[in-house]
Amino acid sequence: MPELLEIQCGFASETGKRETNEDFVAFYLGSENERAIYGSSAIITDGIGGTGGGRCASELAVREFIDAYYEQKQTLGIKRMAENALSSINRWIYSQSHRDSALKGMGTTFSALILLNSQAHLVHLGDTRIYRLRNGRLQCLTTDHIHQHPDLQHVLTRALGIEENLHIDFSQHNLNLHDRFLLCCDGVHTILRDNKIQQLLSQNQSPQDHARSLVQEALQAGSNDNVSALVIDILKLPPPDKSFLETVVDNLPMMKSLPKVSDLVDGFVLDRQVSDSRYTRLFLANDEQSDLGQVVMKFPKPETNAELIYRQAFIRENWITSNIHNPWIAEQVELETGRQSWLYTVMPFYEGETLETCLLKKDISLDLGVDISLLLCKAVYALHREKVIHRDIKPDNVILLKEGGLKLLDLGVARLPGLNDELESTAPGTPSYMSPELFKGGYGDEQSDLYALGVTLYRMFSKGQYPYGEVEPFSRPSFKKQVPLGQYRPDLPAWLEVLLSRAVNPEKRFINAMDLAFELENGMARGTSVLPMESSLSNRVKNKLGGWFS
Repeated sequence: MPELLEIQCGFASETGKRETNEDFVAFYLGSENERAIYGSSAIITDGIGGTGGGRCASELAVREFIDAYYEQKQTLGIKRMAENALSSINRWIYSQSHRDSALKGMGTTFSALILLNSQAHLVHLGDTRIYRLRNGRLQCLTTDHIHQHPDLQHVLTRALGIEENLHIDFSQHNLNLHDRFLLCCDGVHTILRDNKIQQLLSQNQSPQDHARSLVQEALQAGSNDNVSALVIDILKLPPPDKSFLETVVDNLPMMKSLPKVSDLVDGFVLDRQVSDSRYTRLFLANDEQSDLGQVVMKFPKPETNAELIYRQAFIRENWITSNIHNPWIAEQVELETGRQSWLYTVMPFYEGETLETCLLKKDISLDLGVDISLLLCKAVYALHREKVIHRDIKPDNVILLKEGGLKLLDLGVARLPGLNDELESTAPGTPSYMSPELFKGGYGDEQSDLYALGVTLYRMFSKGQYPYGEVEPFSRPSFKKQVPLGQYRPDLPAWLEVLLSRAVNPEKRFINAMDLAFELENGMARGTSVLPMESSLSNRVKNKLGGWFS
């Protein structure tokens, strides 16, 4: 069996001040085979209609949906399978409500979250809701189907059983590691404001404790309705699937010409150009549509031969930033469904300077350089632990943050586990940072990344020099005459020269990035005075970089 999505669920439901509980919640994990083909399902319903009709409709809808959905052919796709299941259920409820006077007016809302691979599929009718908490920010992913007139907002415009024909909302969203989802009824979301729900969901508790807390908070706040909540945590994402990831960008066209400063793109105003490279151009932008603030937008250059390359780079960065969360690796910003109309990438704005800019300003001291090195080693190790090979580590792709710490950037040419495409069979990168095996046709692995990391650290300590001299494109370096670090920086200790010499030696490289980090810490502990451990690495980098930014 392939690796499966790992999730944890908790739920709670209380009758409250009502005589009966007409809510129904369920979570169906499924067998391994079902999870691999159909996914796992979380469902919440809220029945309407008196004399037990509401409860009958809500429970029947959940149970019958699970039975009908998992019995269909997978080739139909999730949307079609869900639609088939709900259409059958709707016909039965609608028929019963018109035949049996005791069940007149019976119906139910229906909100389902189907989790398959690295994607969430939403199926929705009524005013039950599905929320997502990501990076501390709450977002409602569903729309309430209610009358807009203030006096009629308790009246549903869509639900199972109230009309003979169904109009269902479907949407799909990429999953990120540590996403948290909430399914709840109107007895919760009409009493608790979104900022209160966000506060409760942001606490460090299990899904079960979160569900109980939300229900109790709604009751204590005076809810007069049934109160139900179901909370799901995304614990682990499966490796990427190329066909799935490509659906993310297949419907997004590339701009025929690049935007300009002051242009408005999907609610973003382009403030200034940040950088320009062979395939892309970056702008600093301000979000005028939501609360994202300043972001960086990366646009592909409109060249026919570059479109495939950029789409594949987009897929890589999308998966890495969704699956690997590390304080030293750059992230992406996922926009609300339907907002993005062109192919581009949105990233947080990291205030600071590239390591390339900083190392050319002046000599970097031993303790600051070691602190930067340790953080960079941790970033590289985090990628390698997930079998991701960066393939373009260099000072230009490291930004030193003004508030302390750093971010490793540009993951578009990374190798991913299980993702085979045209870029997989190439050896991208900057020649001066490429290891000997890449010049011989290698595709890049942990060892080639470690070599690039070694060259990056060498340049940082040598004020921009290269251990074998700068390598021009299409040339083949000999890797025989390494320039000792002491030739450029005689003020640095001998142990650092030995360590960096090994880091860029094709025959004696380190086992992994943490092996290199350990030797750096060992050198500082034994070769010079020990760094003060009461201060975090991030704070030390911040303090030592204080005068660099102006």
